[in-house]
Amino acid sequence: MIDNAVLAKFEEDKVRPQHRAVFNTIRTAILTCAPQLEERMRGGTETYYGVPVYRLKRDIIALSPNAKGITISFTKGAQFIDPAGHLGGTGKASRTLAYSSKEGFDEQVLCDFVRQAIEVDEK
Repeated sequence: MIDNAVLAKFEEDKVRPQHRAVFNTIRTAILTCAPQLEERMRGGTETYYGVPVYRLKRDIIALSPNAKGITISFTKGAQFIDPAGHLGGTGKASRTLAYSSKEGFDEQVLCDFVRQAIEVDEK
C-alpha cells in the first residue's frame, strides 16, 4: 500500500491539476474491481520519476501522468482480447489506455482489462 503522504506528494508534483480527478478515479476503479492487487510506487531514478503500480505476482499495471492526461500501462497487454480496439501501443508486450478527464472514463472497460491482466499474471 502506498503511504498517503507519498501519494499526495506524487499527485501534487506530477499530476496536472486538470487531470487529478481522473487520476483518482482510475486508482479507485482499479482497487475496487481488483482489491487483491497491491498498490505501490515503482522506483524512479535521477532521469525518471517513480509511478504508482499494481501487482499480484509481478507489476501488471502502471499509472503515468503526462501533459495530455493519465496513461494506464498494462505490462502484458498485447495478450489481451480487445475487440473494440480500446488499447493503444504496438510493442511486443505492453498496451495502454489513456484518459484526460472523468467524462471520457469507462470503468467497465478498465475493469475488463484489469481482470485480463490478473489472468495473464496468474499463468
